[in-house]
Amino acid sequence: PAENVADGNSETFWTTTGMFPQEFIIGFPKCVKISKVAIQCYLVRTLRIERSVSKDPVGFQQCIEKDLQHTEGQLQMEEFPLPDFQATYLRFIIKSGFDHFVSVHRVMAEGTAENT
Repeated sequence: PAENVADGNSETFWTTTGMFPQEFIIGFPKCVKISKVAIQCYLVRTLRIERSVSKDPVGFQQCIEKDLQHTEGQLQMEEFPLPDFQATYLRFIIKSGFDHFVSVHRVMAEGTAENT
């Protein structure tokens, strides 16, 4: 299940169902200031990260799109520094993979809650 990406355990994961693109959304209780996002995944070729500052998960804006390196037999670990970055929701879109199925093991966001 998608909850596995946020449980802090790299042994659990969310896997795609085949076709691309695939996506999942992570929501915060309120708007937060994020300094860095990190992801551990396997067989992901192209990843896009979008953000929304709305109360609902709508109005997403693209922040990052990157082609990841294939690491045979190892998790891909990517970090994205995000200076002066605010979000209520983050949408992760897997646009393509190195295989028919890919997995996301962990997503981490570092930052602080806004005083709004």
